[in-house]
Amino acid sequence: MADHPPDEGRRGFLRLLVGGWIASLAGAIAYPILRYILPPPVSEPSGGAVNAGKLAELPPNSGRVIRLGSMPAILIRVPTGEVRAFSAVCTHLQCTVQYRSDIGHIWCACHNGHYDLEGRNISGPPPKPLERLEVRVDNDGNILVARKAGTA
Repeated sequence: MADHPPDEGRRGFLRLLVGGWIASLAGAIAYPILRYILPPPVSEPSGGAVNAGKLAELPPNSGRVIRLGSMPAILIRVPTGEVRAFSAVCTHLQCTVQYRSDIGHIWCACHNGHYDLEGRNISGPPPKPLERLEVRVDNDGNILVARKAGTA
């Protein structure tokens, strides 16, 4: 028989300390994993247009990919100076397309899909044309891009 009663206060404190340490360790492991798995929140344009930059920053026969909410969009200034915008998501396997000024096409590098400057698929495996977006240039020279009404 023990001469001294068990010290429940000390055991309780050690249980609390070890339990807190295990909970902290589990949180330190789980938090980065959850941050990696869950996509960050992206705000969608609320019915308005996205400012894609100044017209002067986009020379003729060039293009660049911009964000239109959660969707990538490709902005192209054709050699004549007109600005056009399309969804940058290839209709084949959802790769991001790019503008190739050397051949004057929108090109998908994943499977060598080609689109003309109207967004029509002209070569390769893409089954449908790119979604065309609305583009306008305001009085300050800002390029404004928006989805067409009635498209999701």
